[in-house]
Amino acid sequence: MIKRLARADGVMMSGGNQLRLTTIFGGTAFLQLMKRRYEEEAGFVIAGTSAGAMCMSSTMIYQGHSSSGLVKGGVKMTTGASLIHDVIIDSHFVERGRFSRLSQAVAANPAAIGIGLGEDTGVVITDADMLETIGSGQVMIFDGHEISYSDYADVEEGEPFSIEGMKVHIISKGHSYSVQQRAFSAVRVPVKS
Repeated sequence: MIKRLARADGVMMSGGNQLRLTTIFGGTAFLQLMKRRYEEEAGFVIAGTSAGAMCMSSTMIYQGHSSSGLVKGGVKMTTGASLIHDVIIDSHFVERGRFSRLSQAVAANPAAIGIGLGEDTGVVITDADMLETIGSGQVMIFDGHEISYSDYADVEEGEPFSIEGMKVHIISKGHSYSVQQRAFSAVRVPVKS
């Protein structure tokens, strides 16, 4: 597998179970080579769908229903594959109503940007910074950088929590967002032929 990865132009990680993916790849020479190639080679592409997208971040949601996202501890998180830092990715975002789930993940990790991927929609990430929306739907960005109040650390497990000042951006095809600058761009990116 290492030899195949060394010759490949890219890797596609499938859906299923993101915890299974990180458990299998975590700490392996395969993951180290994939990270090195991604960071050092401009033409090397890593793609993922569903769980394959969710496992790419350094902080990864691995469990929690939409309704349990409304109470502290209802969303379970762990370390992801760390291919991209300072983001938390959630998939099937609109269809499964995961607004509260990603809100809790960002409330617990306000330095990270939450990325909610809608159905038939994704992001192309370049330079571990610029997110460009692709597909027919929308991507929701949750930014906890300017949270002015949160009692998340103070409430008990199973209790509801409060947040003030979390920013939410809705980004459709062709628009972009900078993770490093925490800035939405309304200028449509030209379609590449």
